[in-house]
Amino acid sequence: MSQLSAFDPTPLSFEDFRHDNGDVYWWASDLLKMVGYKDMLSFEKVLDKATKAMISLGIPHYKNIVLAERDVDGVRTKDFKLTRFACYIAVMNGNPSKPEVAAAQSYFAQQTRQFELQQGSNEVDRLLIRDELTEGNKVLSSTAHRAGVEDFARFQDAGYLGLYNMQAWQLKGRRGLDKKANLADHMGRTELAADLFRVTQTEERIRNKGIRGQAALEQTHRDVGREVREIVKRNTGNAPENLPQEKQLPEVKKQLKKGYTKMVKADTKKKPKK
Repeated sequence: MSQLSAFDPTPLSFEDFRHDNGDVYWWASDLLKMVGYKDMLSFEKVLDKATKAMISLGIPHYKNIVLAERDVDGVRTKDFKLTRFACYIAVMNGNPSKPEVAAAQSYFAQQTRQFELQQGSNEVDRLLIRDELTEGNKVLSSTAHRAGVEDFARFQDAGYLGLYNMQAWQLKGRRGLDKKANLADHMGRTELAADLFRVTQTEERIRNKGIRGQAALEQTHRDVGREVREIVKRNTGNAPENLPQEKQLPEVKKQLKKGYTKMVKADTKKKPKK
């Protein structure tokens, strides 16, 4: 992870941009250049997702991404002071199609082993989509109940039958999961996104078409699930039930929080004894 100057061929590492005035931080304006973003406006979208990830993890985002002003050549500009963990989350959440982002992700993958952070670049996306899926299911449940669903379990299984050609308990058995396991905790990014699309589009169809009654609502959920199934098969070459499973998200969260604690300790100066 380096930045080359046209006048100085010496590559600058991530650590060269570190500031320490009692608190260790990196300027977002430096980091965005290192990872190939053109301006703060575009990079703020990455910081927004990093903020949401920290909220999901129960980590105080306001301590890790701090709005500040920076004096550059006599001009005061809006900027952010980022902790090491905020930089890590931002980089791992960046667009890997950018060569600079891919290089930065590789850098962090090597440098963060000491912090027990060996997550893939899509783990933050998984966390965020998982949270959206939870909220989406709550909205769908409320909408379905108002439209006349009496047996919500059957309504839910209708969506699984459409998307997976099997009910939830059958899918768990196929994947070797315990009956009490949460299927979404093991899903990869693509599958989570597919399930989120199924949930949101079912809710939209129920509302926009005024669908009512248990049977009609089950059929709607199954129809939408089947449509999403075909999209997944067409784009991945795999049926949804055959998509690869990944490290369960509670374990991902646990490791991220542990890594955060180690980063904080690493960048906290020991106060001199009085």
